[in-house]
Amino acid sequence: MSANTVRETSANNSRAWQQVLLQYAGMALALIVLVTVFSIKSKTFFSAATFTTIANSIPDLTIVAVGMTFVLIVGGIDLSVGSVLALASSIFAILLIDWHWPLWGAGIIAVLCGGICGGINGFVSAQYRIPAFIVTLGMLEIARGGAYLVTNSETKYVGSSIEWATEPITNLAVSPAFLFSVLVVLAGQWMLHQTVLGRMTVAIGTNAETVRMSGIRTLPTLLSIYTLCGALCGIAALIQTSRLSTADPNSGAGLELAAIAACVIGGTSLRGGSGSVINTFFGVLIVSVLQSGLAQMGASDPMKRIVTGLVIIFAVLIDSLRSKQS
Repeated sequence: MSANTVRETSANNSRAWQQVLLQYAGMALALIVLVTVFSIKSKTFFSAATFTTIANSIPDLTIVAVGMTFVLIVGGIDLSVGSVLALASSIFAILLIDWHWPLWGAGIIAVLCGGICGGINGFVSAQYRIPAFIVTLGMLEIARGGAYLVTNSETKYVGSSIEWATEPITNLAVSPAFLFSVLVVLAGQWMLHQTVLGRMTVAIGTNAETVRMSGIRTLPTLLSIYTLCGALCGIAALIQTSRLSTADPNSGAGLELAAIAACVIGGTSLRGGSGSVINTFFGVLIVSVLQSGLAQMGASDPMKRIVTGLVIIFAVLIDSLRSKQS
């Protein structure tokens, strides 16, 4: 390798890192501006209690959004995440309370349930070339119906056996669930950029047909990504069940929209091929701060939905402009 090639490679790597750092800085700045605005508008917003509440309420959304980031980057979409979470939570509660399974055993089955649902989505979509929108819409109904069946359409009270996971740690103010969700974000970012699966995810999302013409099968990657997303929904179900102390077959309604919103606000392209798990985490924080700030300002639920929707549309417009420039 010549000295010029080495210097060119080093320069390219340096520019890539600068671009990544600029993206992180931009997301952090947007978050700081949002916190500043709400702190000015509401005297009670800028407080440890507010930030602790936000941190301990987002682990389930964060974990689902990590899975959604991979799905969007690969060029797909998963509308079933909320229903899969409800099904996994319902199965977990039934095994734990009615069947008297140990906590670890019921938790493993719940995660496996989520992974199986995700795997079905990925297999049907990839093997039969059916749009993921249609397949996951069908799974949305199947999983929701399954949640109603296993619980007999009743909310199951789990009790205190799992509440420790979402209770703030003494002298730390955040819960084990929040710390775990941060680890999932870091692991997801590493997986996306440092593993073969991550590189294949980006390649398929950029141009799936080129990957196929190169003789590379896309089915294993798509199956792995959707299975991962489903399994993360199962983990999020355990966290949500811990936080609410109940398993509700109606839980997770609208979660898919919140997860997609966090990904889009974080810069993940709806066209596939680009995205960042860490930026998705910033997106989760922005959505959560926005909701909390509007609530403290006395905004009604319809108004909060309108503002959040406008923010999402603005983020999509930015993504569209960025794609045209590229």
